[in-house]
Amino acid sequence: MLTGIVLVVVAVVFRFASPELGTWNFVPMGAVALYAGARLRRRWAWIVPVVAMILGDLVVDHARTSSWTEGWRLMGYATFGVTTLLGPLSRIRRFGPWLLPVLSVAGSTLFFLTSNFAVWAEGQWYPLTLAGLSESYAQGLPFFWKGTLPADFIGTALL
Repeated sequence: MLTGIVLVVVAVVFRFASPELGTWNFVPMGAVALYAGARLRRRWAWIVPVVAMILGDLVVDHARTSSWTEGWRLMGYATFGVTTLLGPLSRIRRFGPWLLPVLSVAGSTLFFLTSNFAVWAEGQWYPLTLAGLSESYAQGLPFFWKGTLPADFIGTALL
């Protein structure tokens, strides 16, 4: 229980600090989800990243008119919940710590693919065409390369 609370606090602090430091998406949420999945009971592990994301969204986006129940946000919550299912793979002894970077990149990539797909699928920012989907992924790449991927990679190494 304490581990879960500490993980939520760490994730929320990074969510608050990220925009203030000008490092959008530099939040180790995937790392938190992997760690929760590796260390907490499966029925509770998914709650850690989902609660952290919801708390962060409620505070970080309080001044915006967008809802925290938008489709792309819900997809993000679901993706981090699913990422916890990768956590138990980190305990496979024959791979040892060498599997952690692979799991980290897999979680980050899963979030990139699902979140940008969800933004495109809502049809508000990009046309619902193959070109629109490609544009959605292209626009998301800087956030992935400069934020999500390194934050999850460093977070996984530290946790």
